[in-house]
Formats: sequence, structure tokens, C-alpha cells
Amino acid sequence: MIEQDTIKLLRECDAGVKMGVDSIDDVIEKVESDGFKNYLENCKCGHEKLDKEIQNLLECYDDEGKDPSAVSKGMSWVKTNAKLMIDDSDKTIADLMTDGCNMGVKSLSRYLNQYKAADEQSKDIAKRLINLEERLAIDIRPYL
Repeated sequence: MIEQDTIKLLRECDAGVKMGVDSIDDVIEKVESDGFKNYLENCKCGHEKLDKEIQNLLECYDDEGKDPSAVSKGMSWVKTNAKLMIDDSDKTIADLMTDGCNMGVKSLSRYLNQYKAADEQSKDIAKRLINLEERLAIDIRPYL
């Protein structure tokens, strides 16, 4: 049970990291504020660093990981582009990113609770990813 919960939690972390990086990539070129852009770039680096750890652990289990669902990616893309067509200000981008961070924290927390038998290393990665998302949502509040 430990191994299965570990793999499942790592897969969800993998999908979450990829979704976070994709979301940042979708908006970063539209950001006007250098400070805001730096926050996003730093967060993206943090996600990519965690992704390397996740990929290394998944390789140990001979697992390829998980991409975000097509529905989630599609809904995110539509929402982002629709809002940015109306108003492409840093305020709108901060609002979108905050919503994404909150959804990520909620999902990852649910998976952390669901896969209780996962090993401590995988739980730690999930907690660090949750922390990254929470920190970004707090740090970008001045741009809301």
C-alpha cells in the first residue's frame, strides 16, 4: 500500500508542477511589472526544481508520471485567454494566478490526505509544492 500511495501522490505532484509551469508560461510575457515578473520566474524555477525531484523518484518506481488532464488544461487556457482579452493588466494576471494557486493548494492537500500511506519523502515534496503555491499567492497580493 505504501508504494501505491507513494506513486499516486507523486503522479499528482507531477501533474500539479506541470500545470503550475504551464500557467506561468501562459501569462509571463504579458506581465508589465518587473517585480511581479520576478516572482513568477522564481516560482517557475521552484516548480522546475521540484519537478526534477519528482521525476527522479518516479524513475525509481519505473513510472512515467502524469500530465495535467486535458480538461483542466483546456479550462485554464480558456479562462486565462478570455479574461486577458478583456483586461490584460497585471491585476488580472495576479487574479488568475491567485485562483490557480488556490486550486493547486486545495487539490494537493486533498491528495496528501487521500494517500496517507505514501512515504515521507513524497509527502514532503507535496508539502513543499503546496508551500510554493501558497507563497506565490501571498507574494503577488500587491498586484491584485
